[in-house]
Amino acid sequence: MKLPPIQYKTVLITGCSTGIGASSARLLKERGWTVIPTARKEADLERLRDEGFDPIEMDMADSESVARGAEEVLRRTEGRLGGLVNNAGFGQSGAVEDVKREHLLHQFEVNVFGLQDLTNRLLPAMRKQGAGRIVHVSSVVGRVSIPFLGCYSASKFAVEALADAQRVELYGSGVGVILIEPGPIITEFRRTAAQRAEETLDLEKSGKSQFYIEQIQKRLDHQKKANLINKEPEAVAIKIVRALESSRPKRRYAITIPAHLGAFMRRFAPDALVDFVLSRKVRE
Repeated sequence: MKLPPIQYKTVLITGCSTGIGASSARLLKERGWTVIPTARKEADLERLRDEGFDPIEMDMADSESVARGAEEVLRRTEGRLGGLVNNAGFGQSGAVEDVKREHLLHQFEVNVFGLQDLTNRLLPAMRKQGAGRIVHVSSVVGRVSIPFLGCYSASKFAVEALADAQRVELYGSGVGVILIEPGPIITEFRRTAAQRAEETLDLEKSGKSQFYIEQIQKRLDHQKKANLINKEPEAVAIKIVRALESSRPKRRYAITIPAHLGAFMRRFAPDALVDFVLSRKVRE
């Protein structure tokens, strides 16, 4: 899709404590962008300050925090915001039957409701200037739902649906909506997901308790290494830069071989084959 060039190289990036958000903030800053990163915890905000950023505290599950953050962004930029990168999010692990309602709700509050609330609050400024880029960091699991990550997958499916609708709704406005779909990226995501599973799942009552215990320990003990399958967060940051700077950005950017395979399978493989491939994880 062809979009007008960004008039103001100012960008808000959510979820910049580590990983993809932090890497994207650094890379865009190197390329001359004025980057406003967000984080929830004071320690992470202080770390960003030490790197020369002026971050904003924002909790995507708190509508008042999102509203305050959006207002502060517009104040700092005088309404001249070129880009928004919705990166903040987390993964709720566990079989769908084992995830309690409040934890499913929190998954959507952070990954979907907060994301769309922030987007809608900043969109009028982009409409007014006739140009802007909204970049959602989704996932390959937003195309293919993964067992034991069904709740996280559902949140990413929702993000993809909202993005597809809003991209068309904004046709002719100069504002583009772009999806980033990473596969396995070496960040704290797996460790954080394992810790959350340990906190939220009833390991004693679940029929999959032994599986959970083994998987949680595996993710806490082992960090993946970069190779053909697993990529560093910088690989995602590069695609985010393209989404913001290209005159003809793609609607979706898949990152890593599994992400490309997942997109291919969803488009061309029959459901029975997809189920068979994914069921191997259940049979382990």
